[in-house]
Amino acid sequence: MQEIEITQLRTLVDIVKKNYDYDFSNYAMSSFRRRIQRIIELYKFSSIEALCERLSTGDEKFFHDFLSEITVNVTEMFRDPSFWRELRDNVIPNILLNNKNISIWHAGCSSGEEVFSMAILLKEMDLLDRARIVATDIDTAILEKAGQGAYSLKNMELNQKNYIRFQGNFSLDKYYKEENNKAVMDKSLVEGVQFKAHNLVEGASFSKFDLILCRNVMIYFNQTLQNQVLKMFHESLYKYSYLVVGSKESLIWCEIANKFIVVSNEEKIYKKVKD
Repeated sequence: MQEIEITQLRTLVDIVKKNYDYDFSNYAMSSFRRRIQRIIELYKFSSIEALCERLSTGDEKFFHDFLSEITVNVTEMFRDPSFWRELRDNVIPNILLNNKNISIWHAGCSSGEEVFSMAILLKEMDLLDRARIVATDIDTAILEKAGQGAYSLKNMELNQKNYIRFQGNFSLDKYYKEENNKAVMDKSLVEGVQFKAHNLVEGASFSKFDLILCRNVMIYFNQTLQNQVLKMFHESLYKYSYLVVGSKESLIWCEIANKFIVVSNEEKIYKKVKD
């Protein structure tokens, strides 16, 4: 297949903005191009022009499928187990030195594995009933999936290995039942979780938190958009609260870098020290 031109991508971005009010202009072009290429192959479009034509029709159902492909994030439970240990052993106890309760935002929560990992961690620390958790994503279909917490059984082997390396108190299968070849997570874990649609690209700060996790989402944004999103996270944190980004992401270069200190360079954990 012929390489997609930047001008063609810009045309597509304009069509999406005009018809659906979603702005992809600040997405990192290389990964955006790869995902558009994948959609063309997946839906057997003859060209990017044919895809643009389909998007021009204002078909909301197709757009939701398109959105799911663009924003797809590969995720797993207790991904980077050393990070989850750091959270349990240091970050959360630090937050609780001055607070009875804890508020957490999972930004770009995808299909919810990270949210369930957090809920299990808090339950094992006997803190789940003292936590306010908000989990957001741009994609409403993936949010619904996150709320249901039903995952492929074949993925549970990796999740269980991560949980063992995290050094959890039990075995991961304590938290799910096997039904129709799915691992269905214990619903009580996310009873208090608020799943809501939120667009990081255009979304404003909507609350204050002690801990924000946005891991492996911003790698798909260009520097301008990363800056914008990080400013919004800064506004959404209480002073002396924590922000976590993905292993290939950093705050060092951004405009508000001087308002944070590095808690763990290895685990990409930062603490807000200035308003």
